[in-house]
Amino acid sequence: MKIAIAGATGTVGTHVATVARERGHEVLALSRATGVDLISGDGLDLAGVDAVLDVASVQTLKADVSRAFFGGVTRNLLAAERTAGVRHHVVLSIVGIDGSASGYYAGKQLQEQLVRDGGVPWSVLRATQFHEFAGQVHGQATVGPFVLVPVMRSQPVAAREVAERLVALAEGEPAGRVADLGGPRVESMPAMVRRWAAATGDRRPVIAVPLPGRAGREMRDGSLLAGPEADLGVTDFGEWLATLSE
Repeated sequence: MKIAIAGATGTVGTHVATVARERGHEVLALSRATGVDLISGDGLDLAGVDAVLDVASVQTLKADVSRAFFGGVTRNLLAAERTAGVRHHVVLSIVGIDGSASGYYAGKQLQEQLVRDGGVPWSVLRATQFHEFAGQVHGQATVGPFVLVPVMRSQPVAAREVAERLVALAEGEPAGRVADLGGPRVESMPAMVRRWAAATGDRRPVIAVPLPGRAGREMRDGSLLAGPEADLGVTDFGEWLATLSE
């Protein structure tokens, strides 16, 4: 089958493209590098595509930026899918987004709503943060020589395992909201960042900071962890971290 991948050059998108090709599918990468602007819709042609797999993302903590990105990309994809007769829209979302309408999660909530109402048969997979998230958090906030990291309970999952689940969904029939996917172990984010920093040679002290407000409470109280009905991956953070030095 022919699978179009929005965000094919990102953290999980590269794995999705690899897995899809390994399984014998034709891959259409939707990115500026291939002449497609997902935000404006320029160059977006899905003729002959069987399924669209959306793992596009934006780095922001601002709700308006997140909503503008995910809203624009999702509307453009769905419009092109309806025109081309695409039979399946698969989207990657995030565990725990129901609790907060702020920041990055605001855009993901809008994305899911647009997909539900978009007129194209769909599947949504919510996953916990990837192992790579520790490196992304490191250095986002600093004070002098100190790296500030929010107090957070996380259940990191391997991006490769998320990609495998997404491609399997694309191969099947539209299933709506499927079981969440989380990692095999619950970890402390400050501890993960310290381990990542040690593995990559960064010696700056990491300071754990409890964030205020509802978002901070949800980071600490387990709202962002996979629930009892979720499926769990097999590669834990330590195993993934060991691959960085290989």
